[in-house]
Amino acid sequence: MQGRGGGGGHRWRQQGCSRRAVRILEPVLLLLLHHGPAHGYTLLEELEPFGLDEINPSVVYRALRDMEERGWVSSAWNDEQSQGPPRRVYQLAALGDEVLSWWVGDLQETQGMIRHIVKTYQDHMEGHGEQDHHEHTLGERK
Repeated sequence: MQGRGGGGGHRWRQQGCSRRAVRILEPVLLLLLHHGPAHGYTLLEELEPFGLDEINPSVVYRALRDMEERGWVSSAWNDEQSQGPPRRVYQLAALGDEVLSWWVGDLQETQGMIRHIVKTYQDHMEGHGEQDHHEHTLGERK
């Protein structure tokens, strides 16, 4: 069964995430880094409250690399660990802060659109009831 939009969504699910999760991952990572520098593993642990706890770690690390290539974040090896191998520490760059601000505005606009869709649906269902809303033909739209 193909997903909406031509079947591309199925590939994302096979990689351990949905398209929606991948789209929301960048602003979430930027927000987490806005709070301060962090290791990739720490970022993975902090994804749960955003509903992204089941996302494949490789998708997260790929997103971090992509954001670093765009200049949104920077990273450096932290070899001052008392145990284990050195870990890469990610930090929000000035451009990433600007991108986060843009994302928040875009999400607020999207939130308004979603509210409108849900309210329109709910109003329609209240006005027509579950049974008879299917009986309308295209010529009888209200």
